[in-house]
Amino acid sequence: MTSHLTLSLVLAAFSAFGFPSTSSNPLGLGGQFDVFARDVAISSGCANTGTASCHNTSAVSNTCCFEAPGGLILQTQASNFWDTDPSTGPSNSWTIHGMLHCLWPDNCDGTFSENCDSSRDQTDITSLLESAGASSTLSFMQTYWKNDPDDGSDEELWSHEWDTHGTCYSTLRPGCLPSGSPSGTDAVAFYETVVRLFQTLPTYTWLANQGITPSASTTHTLTSLENALAAEAGFKPMLTCDGSNLNQIAWYFNLKGSIIDGTFVPIDSPEDSDCPSSGIKYPLKTGSPVTTTSATGTKTSTTTTPGSLPTKAMIVAIHNGAQVGGLLTLGTWSTQTLATMTLAGSTSGFTMTSSKGSCGVSDGELTCGSGVTATSFTAVSSSGNLLLVSGGSTAFSSTAVPSGETVETVFTGSSETQTYTLAIVST
Repeated sequence: MTSHLTLSLVLAAFSAFGFPSTSSNPLGLGGQFDVFARDVAISSGCANTGTASCHNTSAVSNTCCFEAPGGLILQTQASNFWDTDPSTGPSNSWTIHGMLHCLWPDNCDGTFSENCDSSRDQTDITSLLESAGASSTLSFMQTYWKNDPDDGSDEELWSHEWDTHGTCYSTLRPGCLPSGSPSGTDAVAFYETVVRLFQTLPTYTWLANQGITPSASTTHTLTSLENALAAEAGFKPMLTCDGSNLNQIAWYFNLKGSIIDGTFVPIDSPEDSDCPSSGIKYPLKTGSPVTTTSATGTKTSTTTTPGSLPTKAMIVAIHNGAQVGGLLTLGTWSTQTLATMTLAGSTSGFTMTSSKGSCGVSDGELTCGSGVTATSFTAVSSSGNLLLVSGGSTAFSSTAVPSGETVETVFTGSSETQTYTLAIVST
C-alpha cells in the first residue's frame, strides 16, 4: 500500500473544479464546508451547529454525534498525491488518498487511529457501492482515487483506507447508523464523504489561479506555495515533498456533527510542511486531462481539455477572478480596446505578433515591437481558459491595475504587486 506520511489525506488537487478565487471562502459557507450531496440518502439524525470536535471543554457522552477521541481530521491529496512515477490519475488533477482520524486533538504527530474494528472490513468496494446505489461516487473514485500501480489495485487502496482508518470514526459505528441500515452502510457513508470533501478542495485549480502549474523546470519556494493555497482556500494546508518534488498536500478539519452529514470546519495545518524552503518542483504528469463541470454555489465552472491554438486572438487579463482589460499592441496591460495578436505554432510552442511587431520577454518584461526578439510561449488550459505561459508559469504582474487611459508594464511571474493571468481568446 502507499505509505502513510503525516499528510496521508491525499486530496488530489482537483483541477476539474473551478471555484471562485475572489473570496477567502470559495464556498461561501462562513468558513465551514457542508458535505451533504451524495448518492445515498443516509442521515445521522445529528445536529451540525454545535461545538466542533477538539473544542469541547468537558467529556462528550454521545460520540455518535461528536467525533472523539481526537477529532482532528486530515484529508491528503497527491495528484491526494501528485504521483508522477508512475503517473496516476488525470494530468490536470490531484487524486484522493484517504481521510485520516488523528489520535490527538491538536496535531497528528505521525499518529493516526488505525484498524479499529476488523469485523467491519470490506473487500469488494465496487459491489458494495453499486448495491447501495452509489454509482456516481464509484465512477468518481475510479478516476480520482487511484493507487500506485506498484502497490496494488485501486480496490486494494479503497479497502485499505476503510479498514485502516474508516472503522475508527466514532460517528460511523454501526450503532450510530439509522435503524435497519444494511451491512456496509458505514463504509458507503465514508466513501461518499471522502469524495464530497475532496470536491471542495480543487488544489490544482487553486494553484493554477495563482500562476502555479506543473513544469519541468520552474521551481518554487515553500512560502509561495503555502501562500498561494491559503489565498484561494482561506486556510493553510501542509505540504509534503519527495526530495525537491511536491507530492502531497494535506488539508485539516474539525467536525460539527457526524461524518455522515456533518459540517467540516477547515483549520490551518497544525503541523509544519516538510518541503525544503526553496527549489521545490511541481513536476509534470503524463496521462490525459479531464473535462468536468462542477456547480459551486451560484457559479458553474468548466475545465476543458487543451484545444488547438487560434491563429488570431486577444490576450485578456484575469485579475482576482474577473476580466480586467488585456494586452495592447505594445504588450502593455490596459482596459482600452485590446490588440488582435497573430499566433503561430501550437500550445506546446508558439510566437505572438501584434501590429507593432514580435512579442518577447527580456529581463522579465513583456514587450511587442519591430526590434523585439520573439519569445516562444506555451499555453495551458485551466478552468475553461487557455492561459498564456512564459517560463513555465501562467503568472504575470504589474505595479498597478490599469483604468481609463492608463497602461501598465507587464512582467512575467509575480514579482510586482498586482498578479494576474492572461487568457488567449480567439477572435
